[in-house]
Amino acid sequence: MKIVATSIFVEDQERARDFYTEKLGFELKHDIDMGDAKWLTVTEANSDNPVEIVLEPNSNPVAKNYQLGLFNEGIPATMFATSNLTQEYETLVAKGVKFITEPKAVGDIKLAVFDDTCGNLIQLIEQ
Repeated sequence: MKIVATSIFVEDQERARDFYTEKLGFELKHDIDMGDAKWLTVTEANSDNPVEIVLEPNSNPVAKNYQLGLFNEGIPATMFATSNLTQEYETLVAKGVKFITEPKAVGDIKLAVFDDTCGNLIQLIEQ
């Protein structure tokens, strides 16, 4: 068994597509109109990793409450890794990404947390 996709609930799929591709540099994999929503996925750019992130609409009340609960408690919805957190932080800030937590060392890792503009906090780590 292997992971093929993971979902992140988003308030607005168009805004999420733009943020995850233009600001974070992910590649658009699927953008298929399904009527009320889209099958919208992104993947790592220039990578052999086939895992897709589904930018899932939070239109279901359970999804919306889950997303809002995590955000209000300051809990990141997911975590992305980078080999150089300081450089990644500076690049993202220059692109207008708003960080909630600036880079800091925590044990053996460095981490920072940013707002994805779609209702989520995302943790960025360097191991």
